[in-house]
Amino acid sequence: MSEEDTRYDASHIQVLQGWEAVRKRPGMYVGSTSERGLRQMVFEAADRAVNEVLAGRAASVDITLTPDGGVCVADDGPGVPIDGTEGADGPGLEALLTQMQAGVGTGGRHDVTIGFCGVGPAVVNALSRRMTAEVRREGVRWVQEYARGVATTPLTEVGTVIGSGTTITFWPDAGIFGATEFSFDGLEERFRELAFLNQGLEISLTDLRRLDESHSVRLHFPGGMRDFVDFLDGHTAAHAPTETIAFEREDPRMAGEMDIAFRWCSCPDERVQSFANSRPTIGGTHMVGFRNGTAAAVTAYAREQGLLTPTDPDIGADRIGAGLTAVVSVKLDHPEFEGSTRGVLGNAEVRDCVEQAVQDHLGRWLNEDPERAAAVIDRIVQGARRD
Repeated sequence: MSEEDTRYDASHIQVLQGWEAVRKRPGMYVGSTSERGLRQMVFEAADRAVNEVLAGRAASVDITLTPDGGVCVADDGPGVPIDGTEGADGPGLEALLTQMQAGVGTGGRHDVTIGFCGVGPAVVNALSRRMTAEVRREGVRWVQEYARGVATTPLTEVGTVIGSGTTITFWPDAGIFGATEFSFDGLEERFRELAFLNQGLEISLTDLRRLDESHSVRLHFPGGMRDFVDFLDGHTAAHAPTETIAFEREDPRMAGEMDIAFRWCSCPDERVQSFANSRPTIGGTHMVGFRNGTAAAVTAYAREQGLLTPTDPDIGADRIGAGLTAVVSVKLDHPEFEGSTRGVLGNAEVRDCVEQAVQDHLGRWLNEDPERAAAVIDRIVQGARRD
């Protein structure tokens, strides 16, 4: 190779300005340019609206897939502030939609990040060929148009209005995304999770892309985690030998709270899901604590009832899963995740807090009714001996 071929200097460095960097490398911000990335766009656009409901400033969120390929996200909150003046309760509309929001999704246990990136609606704007914003605030209706990350019209007052709220509609840039067809089922799955995990949340999801096949779902579950367990069990719920065991507990040692529901069914499958700050996880200290606490409670009860002989080993955490349906959710002020994908919770103190809470609660439940306890314990003990 010649010296010219191997030379590397400042002339080889490409500097991208403004939204050019986002549009050049969209996968770094929304995960991919496939349908998965499109879903992430919806989650980023809906993030603020969902948190308005959880904060008590709004009652519901409505998301609509429009016939022309757009997505409309509306809430009935107080409306995004139209400017960034001192004393406003958030960034001004144009700043929200044209400036990268540092620290989005890091507001502690009560702040929900719907997707996995938490980059905010400005990135959605940058990756959309068009975006419109409508704010209904203090009796006035305001509108503004955007394209590819920048405002194309001034913020304009267009009349008076009754009620308040914010509506953001965007159309993904077909030049960036290989497909612009959203998966209704994929969106419904994630928004349903949020509604289960946050009892006060109400989300409506409507598909108008094919007017002859339009449909809508309302996602609101007053039963919270109990409803989540019922949903995971599906038709097998009728064959559950035990009712759902559910409890909530706040523990200052982990600077957070836990919300856990579980039961055993007659089928052999295990259906267990875990979440940290409403984010799906594939494991972590909260799940280690749950399994250890369950195994400890079952072992203690089995020994008290003579179901284990003195020579039998303790029932391990890997032996309690047959027929188990469980949802383990923790909400922490300072969650710590292992790795960049944030799929594994790492807070060490969470393990001990969850383990103790599960052991105490399940232990009391087992002792309250020997017959229902036997339906679970005998099966677990016999399964452990066979293994």
